[in-house]
Amino acid sequence: MWKPIKISIKTVGIHFLFWIGVWFFFYYFFSYNSDDKVYITWFSSCLLPLTMGVTYFMERYLIPRFLLTKKYKLFALYSFYTLVVSSYLIVLALYACLIFLLKFNTSVMPPMSKNFLFILMLVYLIVGIISFIRILNNNFKTDARNKELENKILTTQLQLKEQELQYLKQQIHPHFLFNTLNTIYGLAIKQSEHTPEVILRLSNLLDYILYQIHQAEVPLKEEIAHIEEYIELERIRFKDHLKVNFNKAINGDSIKTAPMLLIPFIENAFKHGEIVNGFLTINIHIELKQSQLVFKVANSIREYDELKHEGIGLNNIRKRLDLHYSNNYKLLIQPENQWFIAELTINDLKQFTP
Repeated sequence: MWKPIKISIKTVGIHFLFWIGVWFFFYYFFSYNSDDKVYITWFSSCLLPLTMGVTYFMERYLIPRFLLTKKYKLFALYSFYTLVVSSYLIVLALYACLIFLLKFNTSVMPPMSKNFLFILMLVYLIVGIISFIRILNNNFKTDARNKELENKILTTQLQLKEQELQYLKQQIHPHFLFNTLNTIYGLAIKQSEHTPEVILRLSNLLDYILYQIHQAEVPLKEEIAHIEEYIELERIRFKDHLKVNFNKAINGDSIKTAPMLLIPFIENAFKHGEIVNGFLTINIHIELKQSQLVFKVANSIREYDELKHEGIGLNNIRKRLDLHYSNNYKLLIQPENQWFIAELTINDLKQFTP
């Protein structure tokens, strides 16, 4: 359907000035080798509304309805009809001016107004210019709309990723706290002298969770410090049945990582590790080579159970790694003899200014 057009005073003024310019354009060409200003004025005035009609019909109706909608055959057909009708009207204007103004005296007729093809070319030169501007303007608007839509899509995707990341972080809280509170509960029942120490260490970890987890990144040294805090909690719980080998090879303190990214691996090792030969053995290795982090944790097991080891923690970690380090990390999880091994490599970690 032909959509209604919103017209402002500024638009009317611009169109008015444009068509005044077109009238002078016609007057200039038809006055070539002729001094009959009356005839030239009337003929230019008769030709102007015809040009306006063809131009607006082409620019407001044919182009948006057929050309821009890729109905090329219909556009070509109706353009041909428009050409035929406009040619007929030009001929009528020629004969009307010749009859009423010159009384069939073609000898005094301005030479440029005798050439029908020249007149048709002048009319369709204006039509072509306006049509080209219309198509060009439509392309600019389409590109602008597409870019705006792309920006909205990207913004929405970022918001969804941020919401998903926050959801995954929140899932860490109850999972982590559940295990730690179980430890405190067991110590409290036994009235262990280590209960205050465990509560103090837990408060330090809670401080880290509550205040650091909402940051996008934290210094790697803070993550390691809280891993050590967590290990000390577990030493109290397991007493003499725990062996932890913690090797660190960290050069520099200016590397950042996502908060609570490594602790769930440690937590998973304690949760699913099994006592073999009287000990739960956990080997932890953290190595930083420039901006590449290599993290490896292995816990002793008697028999590998896939459902047991693929819990909430590791699934969440995979999702968080995809959100933080997509295509920039490698995670290998596998059993080997009586060990369950998780190895994570992250490339190009960011640095911060202490």
